[in-house]
Amino acid sequence: MSEAADIDRTAPGPAGGPTVFVSYARADQPRVERLVAALAQAGCGVWWDALIEAGAAFAQSIEAALDRADVIVVAWSAASVASDWVRDEAAHGRDRGRFVPISLDGTAPPLGFRQYQVIDFARWDGAADAAEMRRLLAAIRADAARRSRARTTPAPALAVRRGWPRRGVMAGAGALGLAAVAGGLAWHRRAGAAAGNSIGVLPFANLSGDAGQDWFSDGLSEELRARLGQAGQFRVAAQVSSNQFRNHATDAVTAAARLGVAYLLDGSVRRAGNALRITAELIEAQSGLSKWSQDYDSQLTDIFAVQGDIAAMVVQAIAGQISPAAQAMVRNAGTNNVDAYDAFLKGRASYEADIDEGSDRKAVALFEAAIAADPHYAEAWAARASALLDIGANYSKAGEVRDVYAAALASAQRAVALAPRLAVAQLAMADALFTGQVDARAARPWYDRARALGGHDADILELFAFFASKTGRNADALDAIERAIVLDPLNPLMLRAKGRFLYAARRWDAALQALREALGMSAQLSGAHAYIGNVLVMQGQAEAARAAYALEPRGDLRLTGLAIALARLGRQGEAQATFAQLVSKYGDFVLYQQAQVHAQWGQADLAIAALQRARVALDSGLTLMGSDPLLDSLRGDPRFVGLLAALGLKPG
Repeated sequence: MSEAADIDRTAPGPAGGPTVFVSYARADQPRVERLVAALAQAGCGVWWDALIEAGAAFAQSIEAALDRADVIVVAWSAASVASDWVRDEAAHGRDRGRFVPISLDGTAPPLGFRQYQVIDFARWDGAADAAEMRRLLAAIRADAARRSRARTTPAPALAVRRGWPRRGVMAGAGALGLAAVAGGLAWHRRAGAAAGNSIGVLPFANLSGDAGQDWFSDGLSEELRARLGQAGQFRVAAQVSSNQFRNHATDAVTAAARLGVAYLLDGSVRRAGNALRITAELIEAQSGLSKWSQDYDSQLTDIFAVQGDIAAMVVQAIAGQISPAAQAMVRNAGTNNVDAYDAFLKGRASYEADIDEGSDRKAVALFEAAIAADPHYAEAWAARASALLDIGANYSKAGEVRDVYAAALASAQRAVALAPRLAVAQLAMADALFTGQVDARAARPWYDRARALGGHDADILELFAFFASKTGRNADALDAIERAIVLDPLNPLMLRAKGRFLYAARRWDAALQALREALGMSAQLSGAHAYIGNVLVMQGQAEAARAAYALEPRGDLRLTGLAIALARLGRQGEAQATFAQLVSKYGDFVLYQQAQVHAQWGQADLAIAALQRARVALDSGLTLMGSDPLLDSLRGDPRFVGLLAALGLKPG
């Protein structure tokens, strides 16, 4: 599978058997029976109306089950959208924040429910391990985890991007719940006292009375975070760590301590049509007292000025003054077109929702709407490039990939032309060349410039670090990821990335420590078990590696690792059967992984052939070649050396 498909679309939330209420129309019962069976097999406690005992009061039983459920899965279909029962049950889940919708036949939800991303089950074959079920289970467990933490602990939920970093503009807010206390402890071990110029921007509360407006309040928070970072005077805590405190269940002093910041910016948004009321408050962490606060009553057309005013006031309140250059930076909105801004924020929310192909394609359409409203909106062009790269890597057929990647490259080029000093535009260009064209030599100056311009952004640092690691710049990779961890201390994905870079640098014990620390923050973090298995293979601990691979939630990585470990244990028949399962299930999407297995089995010719096929397919897994220890047996092969040279990758 392509390296771009390092993106995790399967990672479940914390274990614990959430209780799921399934709402459906009677006409769909045969299909729902299979859904119920798959949920139960995955460890969920499932309630549906087939469980109502004879003689029980029907409505009372349903109401009691709705109240007890952690998550309400609503199965939309042509039949259920016309059912008052299903609509009532869906409204119950929506209004209580425990709503996960699916579509059994592609039918769109009814009015009142269309602002929520729907998981498409129209082509589900009933398999418990199908992609649709994995996405559904991830959403269920994340929802249940958030509710559980809200009930039982002062630590609020943390939303994290998909498993490997998305290659572009935004840090996503996926559906993986995490054990945040471990993250907080890890931060204190690393950073000590907070720097005086450090700040965390908490998610602004949406007071509009409509959860469908969350994209606007979240977007405001992220815009302020970006503007403060661009001002060049602050270390700004990253989105993933800051979003842990979304529900404001933790006091300011504790939240700031866990983020490692000296100040917090908090606030709320109430939007009614074009009318806005925004409240912002700057809190000093040491005392928990308000240092500055302001209410803004304005129209949507004034949103850019309001954002600039808030950012400028924060800088002035902390630093005592604001330079003309910083003033210009914090007032730069990227666009002055409200329609473009609205479409961009909606597109970012859809992209970060990371549900399926539909959510990514919807994001592209929204970014294109933003571009249509303002053709000079560089951020929208860069975001479109990132979403197209994800679609090309994860969903496009072999004959479509080149065209999708070419469109991503053109979009990135436009972003750079419009805003030569915009870090995310530089990053979009770098990713389009490296991921989409597998051209490390061409991508390097763009990554370096993105790093220079975006050193305040944890996501840019992380993506730069991935490139540096893959091209043999181990010191640069580790320096960048350590800086990213300082900015995003409660994000286990950063620790997992650090573990990967240490593995590529052949620092086995340090890699194991970082990967296990990441798992301590999130026990079901995808990819971490697989990389632990890789380290153990390199250390000659085949049985321990097999056990680690068996725990990996992502199927292609699990099967690849098991095929390697079983062969090392002398269990050739099982290894061959596992490899056949990998190829049968994933086909040409795992050409790079096939090469890894062949290399580990001592089959150099087959490994080189798989890599050559991967190059024709533009499999971005090839970007790992220069640093991958699993391919070390090939490094003396002239064909391998030639392929590395053609891709611009430095041999590891």
